[in-house]
Amino acid sequence: MTKRLSREELEGLRCWNTPAIYNGWEQLTKQNADRDGFNLEETRDFMPQMGSMIGYAVTVQCQPGNPEHPKANPNGWNEYRSYVASIDGPKVVIVQDLDKPDTYGSFWGEVNANIHLTLGCVGTITDGAVRDVDEMTEAGFKAIARRMCVGHAHSFPVKWNCEVEVFGRRISPGRLVHADKHGFLVIPDEDRERLLEASEFMDANERNTLIEAARAGAGKSADEAVADINQAAVDFREAAGEKFCHGGEW
Repeated sequence: MTKRLSREELEGLRCWNTPAIYNGWEQLTKQNADRDGFNLEETRDFMPQMGSMIGYAVTVQCQPGNPEHPKANPNGWNEYRSYVASIDGPKVVIVQDLDKPDTYGSFWGEVNANIHLTLGCVGTITDGAVRDVDEMTEAGFKAIARRMCVGHAHSFPVKWNCEVEVFGRRISPGRLVHADKHGFLVIPDEDRERLLEASEFMDANERNTLIEAARAGAGKSADEAVADINQAAVDFREAAGEKFCHGGEW
């Protein structure tokens, strides 16, 4: 089993935005950083003022437009909540709406957000809808979703603890997820342990080279500014290459 990160490591990762985490992750991973890991469809963050969230994925499918699911498994909510409660937090609830692209109801609202907070969840990513956005915000439960809607219809957990697909990305239970207003990143298990150090290094590398050169350009000629920025780009690449050995191996 992959080692879980410490509370301090998780909090350190949460302090950065998701693009900064991506910048560190792409130096580590053996995945295709151009295609893998992040959402391929646009997301909408309904609580951008809450900043980033990070947690381990708990997964569920719903189909608010189908009234047969509650009849088929009347104990579904109890079974699903027991699953969520059995996983150590922090957790991000990944909800695949099987009605997509249609929207008939929301899995999320004030009640469900508060229940999931009590069960150790910090927020959700859903390709369906949310409602009661003000109340969810007040509770401190972050929501990244496709849209808002008015009703809940026949919202019900259809299947859980399974692989789901949201916003063009497949997510398995237990995967570490970092998300904010830019989108989300699903971190491969083998990349967890070094992610914080890599992200902090790459941010400092940017600040100490390219950003410093760009901000120091005032009063210089265009040729001087371009020359300094070009040199900073070389320094940036060399620092990253030295740190990560160009192959993700430290």
